[in-house]
Amino acid sequence: MSEPTPVTDVCPDFSSTGAPPVPWGRARAVLTDAPLYWVTTVRPDGRPHAVPLLGVWVNGSVCFCTGREERKALNLAANPHCAMSTGDNRLEGGPDVIVEGTGAPVDDPAGLDRIAEAYEHKYGTAVTAEGGTWYGLGDSVRENAVLVVRVTPAKAFAFGKAPVFSQTRYTFP
Repeated sequence: MSEPTPVTDVCPDFSSTGAPPVPWGRARAVLTDAPLYWVTTVRPDGRPHAVPLLGVWVNGSVCFCTGREERKALNLAANPHCAMSTGDNRLEGGPDVIVEGTGAPVDDPAGLDRIAEAYEHKYGTAVTAEGGTWYGLGDSVRENAVLVVRVTPAKAFAFGKAPVFSQTRYTFP
């Protein structure tokens, strides 16, 4: 399955003079390699809810899992709009990346298997070895025992850092 290629543009009002856009390949690599993400959902009363989670980039989407009765799951059931972000708090280094989109449950066996494999590959013994912090996560994903959410991007942003600051916007078809 091929991933959509976003339209990329730099936001000059929020970037150093002449700053180039962060290439989508670099932003995608940050999304793929990130050890931790922040997921932000919207509560029924409109207040935001943000939590750190493990996640994986699979077939052009960020995926995470949660309990079916967790606040983020309930929020997404009422309003699928959400954001996933990753990066660090330093002014220098790699870009911070945010994906805005819609979160939807994944329940097809092939999709669940791809996501489980991605978790196992990315997090290794933490999810595959007995005694690992998230041991058995892959099996829980495959068995649909946890809610697996796929965030399909509508827009994404990359924030380049020192010495050249930039804000790059990616719009998906």
